[in-house]
Amino acid sequence: MKDDCNFIKIEEKWQKIWEKEKAFESCEDAQKTKYYCLEMYPYPSGRIHMGQVRNYAIGDVISRFMSMKGFNVIHPIGWDALGMPAENAAITQGIHPQKWTLDNISHMKGQLKRLGFSYDWSREVNTCLPEYYKWNQWIFLKMLDKDLAYRKKSRVNWCPQCQTVLANEQVVGERCWRCDTLVKQKEMEQWFLKITDYAEELLSGHGMLEKWPEHVLLMQKNWIGKSTGAHIAFPLPDSSRSIEVFTTRVDTIYGATFMALSPEHPLSQELITDSKDEEILQAWIDKKIEVARLRKDIGEVEKEGIDTGKKAINPYTGEEIPIWISEYVLMEYGTGAIMAVPAHDQRDFEFAKKYSLPIKEVIVPEGKSPKGDLEEAFEDYGVVVNSGAFSGKRCEDAMEEMAQYAKDKGFGSKSVLYRIRDWGISRQRYWGTPIPVIYCKECGIVGVPYEDLPVLLPPEVEFTGEEGSPLENVEGFVNTKCPKCRGDARRETDTMDTFFDSSWYYFRYTSAHEEKLPFEPRSADYWLPVDLYIGGVEHAILHLIYARFFCKFFRDSGLTAVEEPFPRLLAQGMVVKDGAKMSKSKGNVVDPDDMIEKYGADSLRLFILFASPPEKEFIWTDEGVDGCFRFLNRLWTIEEENLDLFSEETIRQEEKMGEEARGLRVKMHLTIKKVSEDIEKRYHLNTAISSLMEFYNQIKRDKDILRKSQEGRAVLKESLESLILLLSPFAPHLCEELWEKTGHKTFLFRTPWPSFDPSLVSEERITIVVQVNGKLRDKFEAERESAEEEIKEKALDLTRIRNIMGDKKPKKVIYVKNKLVNIVL
Repeated sequence: MKDDCNFIKIEEKWQKIWEKEKAFESCEDAQKTKYYCLEMYPYPSGRIHMGQVRNYAIGDVISRFMSMKGFNVIHPIGWDALGMPAENAAITQGIHPQKWTLDNISHMKGQLKRLGFSYDWSREVNTCLPEYYKWNQWIFLKMLDKDLAYRKKSRVNWCPQCQTVLANEQVVGERCWRCDTLVKQKEMEQWFLKITDYAEELLSGHGMLEKWPEHVLLMQKNWIGKSTGAHIAFPLPDSSRSIEVFTTRVDTIYGATFMALSPEHPLSQELITDSKDEEILQAWIDKKIEVARLRKDIGEVEKEGIDTGKKAINPYTGEEIPIWISEYVLMEYGTGAIMAVPAHDQRDFEFAKKYSLPIKEVIVPEGKSPKGDLEEAFEDYGVVVNSGAFSGKRCEDAMEEMAQYAKDKGFGSKSVLYRIRDWGISRQRYWGTPIPVIYCKECGIVGVPYEDLPVLLPPEVEFTGEEGSPLENVEGFVNTKCPKCRGDARRETDTMDTFFDSSWYYFRYTSAHEEKLPFEPRSADYWLPVDLYIGGVEHAILHLIYARFFCKFFRDSGLTAVEEPFPRLLAQGMVVKDGAKMSKSKGNVVDPDDMIEKYGADSLRLFILFASPPEKEFIWTDEGVDGCFRFLNRLWTIEEENLDLFSEETIRQEEKMGEEARGLRVKMHLTIKKVSEDIEKRYHLNTAISSLMEFYNQIKRDKDILRKSQEGRAVLKESLESLILLLSPFAPHLCEELWEKTGHKTFLFRTPWPSFDPSLVSEERITIVVQVNGKLRDKFEAERESAEEEIKEKALDLTRIRNIMGDKKPKKVIYVKNKLVNIVL
């Protein structure tokens, strides 16, 4: 008698078995090749959302697959548990941040286990516990010892809503990345990490990251922002002082007709001090400072300015040129001062036109003469003119010679500049790692002795939401003794940016219970680097740059030999419903718990991986998850109907095979090859699932005929067994149950992955025609019998087809097997 499939009961059964057997715990094994699969760890907000389900399901499929391929897999999980939401809960709900966080972790941990993810929970880390943040403090002190951590007064980005400082990377469109509040400027004493010391290595290290998405590398490259040029000093008349500029086009310097300073430049206020309009000018500067630092793109800035009435001397020409102050010059770029060359820089050109300033051509296209009346700046390279002894030279040659001339004369030199700025880590909040520093009137800044770590967060704190850190009002925390002189002193009350925590957690996983160091170096060098790192593209700049910086610091500190922590990155797309990213504010959230109750975890896992490639946007539909539920029920039924095959000895004699048996056997080996390559090489889990569904369809179609012969029964049994093995990384609970029902004693993820017979999968290439609205537009080659979803995906990704489609979405995509794709717009 056939049993009905009770998904919930089956899933609970196998989750208990896995936990009891500690099935997914990992340990070092020198005899096996390691594989470190890691998804970015979650913030314990209270509930797992569908974007996380997708992220973790991708990692789980790959972890299970690599285990079956014989690798020694480590697949850890933990909690990014410090940060603003917990403190906000304390303010609005009266719940202590620790209780709120730990309660959320307890609930979310249950959700993750209910989804059947193969995590090694023995390696779980929680960044809000002292046993973790002690090592944040240890790392900070090591950086302080090496002059990589320092304190200075600076103008910072301040979020009035979060009541804390934001790093430049955390300001998006002049607003807080977390709460979308308009960010203000504020001058404060802050702690910084000297990430700029590693700027060149962070850039050159991209050569080791060939398996990162190109757009992520480009985002990092632009953020680091390397520029090669020259520093040139423009003297002030009748003074020993000068204004230094950095330029990437020193070949245009003879065309500099004015200088422009950022409102934040130290000389800006000084140059207006004796002006009759000093108060008006000062008010203008103050206003511009308020908004200037938030602008990431100079092109966004209005080109307004004021003339200081002062002059500077162009060191090449000896001419005096006016000094202006303008908001289109930012302190974040170069030195906060520019030599303005209107003829060869469009921003300078527009400014000069607006204020009727001189425009002098000094570069022309080869074989051309100066135009005289320019309609726009000529910004290309060419030949230098009107530039003294350098006239007639090609721009590239002139740049070298002019930089050398500046060096010889002592007013400049060739140099390299980076856009990236040091990382401000001070936050005026409670729920973060206390910065382990003490301030003593006699001894100055003193690091907390290593033996006194951790500096604990005091549990009794009042949360008011008012400006300043809640720690400032805890006398027992603030008042302390200096470790050097034993005199009265006070503790630092700022806590660390929580990106500090996530910059090294992947190291901690390798030895989560290590007590003498942040991690055990030998364990780290066994497991690292991470073989596959999975997470959202929104972390391309912040987290991924910081994590790479920490890895290089650990290397330089002798703690690891690892150069780059994540040589392979998979940036998964977001989950969308009703045309928008799932969010509570849009009312389009689907609760994973509801889906598990209705369909089971395996159906949810299968659908979240089936509807699109991992790196693409995923569109949620209830019909889609229902379809996967029905597929798994059909799979259960066909396996149940053929259980008798697994209790009999079957002998396969190939010479006696009928057409259906031969065809199914070929299909089986083609499917093994396709699914293996889709998981391991391409991460196209959607087309792997599609191939498995096609394989199932052929089994169902031919099973009645196959059962009539001994050879057919043997192929059918082998195919049903292979289908369970191949589907198991996607739907592990159901497949474990079927594996047990078919007489097997081992866990599926410890069972060798099936191999294919090369002689049965010789690749036959065919040409697929691509039509748009019935008209031939392109064609491409593919393997015969490729999965339908894969063929459609390739067709839609053709450059010519994308150009024809533009912003239009296809109404329908029709596939005629092995022949054509017709895209209906």
